[in-house]
Amino acid sequence: MADIFVSYSRHDRDRVAPLVKALEAQGWSVWWDPDISPGEEFDSLISRELEAARTLIVVWTPHSVESRWVRGEARDAADRGVLVTVRFEHAKLPIDFRALHATDLDDWNEDPRHVAFLSLCKALEAKLGAAKPPAVAMPKSTQVSICVLPFANMSGDPEQDYFSDGITEDITTDLGKVSALSVVSRNLAFSFKGANGGVADIGRKTHATHVLTGSVRKAGERVRITAQLIDAAKDAQVWGERYDRELNDIFALQDEISKAIVSALKLTLLPEEKEALAQRSTSNAEAYKLYLMARQFWLRDNERNNEIVIRICRHVVELDPNYAQAWATMGLAKWNLFWQVDQQQEDLEYPAMRALELGPHLADAHAAQAAVKRSAGDFKGALIAAKRAVELEPTSYVANRLAGLSCMGLRVYDQAIGYFETAAALMESDFTAASFIVQCHEVMNDKEATQLAAAKAMKRIEKIVSEDPGHGRAIGFGVSILVTLGQKERAMEWATRARLIDPDNANLQYNLACAMSLLGEHDEALNILQGVADRSSLGMLSWIETDSDLDGIRSYPRYAGMIERARLRLAPKAAQLA
Repeated sequence: MADIFVSYSRHDRDRVAPLVKALEAQGWSVWWDPDISPGEEFDSLISRELEAARTLIVVWTPHSVESRWVRGEARDAADRGVLVTVRFEHAKLPIDFRALHATDLDDWNEDPRHVAFLSLCKALEAKLGAAKPPAVAMPKSTQVSICVLPFANMSGDPEQDYFSDGITEDITTDLGKVSALSVVSRNLAFSFKGANGGVADIGRKTHATHVLTGSVRKAGERVRITAQLIDAAKDAQVWGERYDRELNDIFALQDEISKAIVSALKLTLLPEEKEALAQRSTSNAEAYKLYLMARQFWLRDNERNNEIVIRICRHVVELDPNYAQAWATMGLAKWNLFWQVDQQQEDLEYPAMRALELGPHLADAHAAQAAVKRSAGDFKGALIAAKRAVELEPTSYVANRLAGLSCMGLRVYDQAIGYFETAAALMESDFTAASFIVQCHEVMNDKEATQLAAAKAMKRIEKIVSEDPGHGRAIGFGVSILVTLGQKERAMEWATRARLIDPDNANLQYNLACAMSLLGEHDEALNILQGVADRSSLGMLSWIETDSDLDGIRSYPRYAGMIERARLRLAPKAAQLA
């Protein structure tokens, strides 16, 4: 975690570099990442550093005042009360920042004794809440930290990526149980998958003292894992080993690797940490292998994958009925289909209930409970369960996403934004939470934040659709985002494309109805929504009645009629849940 995050325009890099150097000479740690290209989307790395920094300096120049990215970072910092501003060339500040004092640095000439620089240091002291460190270079945190890079799949079959990725994630989870070790998040580590940069460079970008690399080769019932622990500062190997085992030994092998890394780092495990490392969700190697496959499909967040995840997890729990994580994942996949009219509430409830019985301290089990309550329209109960999941695992993507959705259901949009921003930062491929951020800002009438969030969400959606042109869910969300961005013609083109690609997808049709409502095409929105309401589930109906995107058509008698008919149709199911 850096003391200071510096927000600036790429054009001003040469001007910012001496300022960063001077601040570091004062003993503060500074994040400014000069390798980021202009207009690059906030990826997980930037978001992590931005949120973790104790204060943020915005460098206002004629270039940066025109940058929506710099203005967005400044607004975020101002909202959190950690903003400090400096100015060059008497730049005219954005109107919403003119009331804040900006230190003019035109004449400081890179002199740390200049009155302007000293004034900046005093402002930083006030924000950081402590006296300035001595004016000498201070050592960075002595805590050992590690970045576990995705293990390479050496099986010769790209379809086996799920296994090597799963092994990587489980080793990351194991190391996260060691209190003396700081572990880089899974999402940030996986952003370097296939990267050409050296280990030292990755260590610098992630602030990790050590980097773990490795490979996995699975052939039949044999598995070979190689692992190397690298000191990032020295770019030297600290430890390395190759393991050839039977697949049935995979759990003992993971335990052995984790303990070897801890030993190589000269860390001491507490008794409870030794016990935690030895605990596994299952002892059935076949169930574990299949669960890793299901998890890979789940992480892709495509509606078509939910049935696959459910099917695999059903087989997994047949192999091991006590596999709590598999039950939880099944429940979450079922929740993703909550809009289906034939989805029975008990079908949603049982996997979540079973997961919670078997794993009361499992974040995904509580997330699955939140999903059940959210799908029944119990947004208060859903938020309680989702918050518990977040407490157990703050870096859980699905827990934060569900907490955000629950807040939206309660129309507590400012809180929803916080959860959605965390979710979007945790999952680089996420577009759902990123899109809901747009909607929340829109409801709160923050036009600039809405446009900034919409541009970021659309960039993610476009990437997904380019890789999977038939991704109906992404296309459906994209239509609404394009409307927000003012690209109405393109939105209509995407809407036509969506209808042709997946005409029977009720969730996609619902998103199109929302987009038409936002466009002011109320008759068309009602036409589409009619088909959705006529076959909606109880959970889908609760969302239709809550979603702010449909506020523009709620006053129409036709809307009231379709909702009343849906309520009457679903009354028996509602009575069963009462």
